[in-house]
Amino acid sequence: METDLRKNPGLLKLDLYCKGAHIDDSLQVTDEGGRPILRTRAGLGSGLEAILPDNLWTNIPVTERFVRHSPYVVRRRDNGEIWIDQGDEPICRITLAPRPTWYDRKTSTGKPMPQVGTLQGTYLGVYPSKVCEYWTEDSPSNCKFCSVGLNLGSDDAEEKRVQEVLEVVAAARDESDITYIDFNTGHYAGETYLDILEPYIKAVKKATGCLIGVQTPPHSDLSRYDRLKEIGVNRVSFCFELFHPEHFEKVCPGKAEKYGLERYLQAVEYNARLGRAGKLDFDPWVSNGEIIAGLEPPEWSIKAIDWITSVGAIPTVCVFRPLKGTDYEHVPPPKLEEMLPVFARQYEACMEQGLPIAVAPNVNVSLVMLPWESRWLVPRSVRRRFALKEAKMAAMRKIFAHRFYATLRRHDAERRAAAAS
Repeated sequence: METDLRKNPGLLKLDLYCKGAHIDDSLQVTDEGGRPILRTRAGLGSGLEAILPDNLWTNIPVTERFVRHSPYVVRRRDNGEIWIDQGDEPICRITLAPRPTWYDRKTSTGKPMPQVGTLQGTYLGVYPSKVCEYWTEDSPSNCKFCSVGLNLGSDDAEEKRVQEVLEVVAAARDESDITYIDFNTGHYAGETYLDILEPYIKAVKKATGCLIGVQTPPHSDLSRYDRLKEIGVNRVSFCFELFHPEHFEKVCPGKAEKYGLERYLQAVEYNARLGRAGKLDFDPWVSNGEIIAGLEPPEWSIKAIDWITSVGAIPTVCVFRPLKGTDYEHVPPPKLEEMLPVFARQYEACMEQGLPIAVAPNVNVSLVMLPWESRWLVPRSVRRRFALKEAKMAAMRKIFAHRFYATLRRHDAERRAAAAS
């Protein structure tokens, strides 16, 4: 593996998650056309959205307490270039993620569009309903790392109507070229989260043809996921966070009490099988198991990755970020050295199982390091071992993009024609 940060943007992306960066006084982010720093998506969107070399999108922690110890500084040069420096040593030139013009507009109901949906990397994230009820119980049982209960009602509106979401999706499709929308909810008594999301999913799929993802607790009726697949969902993600049972119960008390780790794992496995029942075409189906690295020993994160990939699902691995106002605000983030074997294993395990990573077009994720991006963290000998599979993946990506964009163009033309009539 290349250890020079100036030559390895993957290593830099991972280290920035672990250490964060200072924003120098020379850089006024919004004046440079960058995105505002918002507390959305359970708080992980609290950083600076930027693009590293090799088109690696990232959300750099800049507001949390641990950043004060970071060696990294984001500066604006006199010639207008923006650089990440390590102390006084230049590391690389970066680009700020562009602020979309629709961020300054309101929906027809008068709601600021960024309070309905925000860009995370190149996709649109929408939390369409009320705050997760773990936060509103008489004795709150929210996950210790989560800040969603601190965000909704401030940077993120508490409720969004279907029409409001459609207006924001249309603006993001036309002006930001999004191809993917991710819907997220928390826990609600009576397992109503899928009922809440279905009207949004149907309307957005019909209007745009975009890829759609859903992230909710696992429903007890697994046949509900067959229904989601039928109405156009392409990805379901289950955030069980930690694989060690005792750590899961300690960090996620509400999830442990209401669902239990086993139910999360059953949902991941069921949906992976559901994906294998079809074929990868222009409307695929993917099951994700989502974990947080840094809140349990690295070997347990690796065990989680191995289990997720063994059932045919794709791991999503977040680096623990101690967010302001959360129960774990003062818990230190993990060290780079601890994270390297975890993310290297993420790439290797996905390639060993031949999983379809990095196939969907224009889905660049700033909040996590994707399995495809983790190839920067393995020895060259490992990359050579998977060279044939990487070539196959590249071919799949090209074919999928051709068919998928044809679908999007048709939907875009139909939507604009309807709006003009």
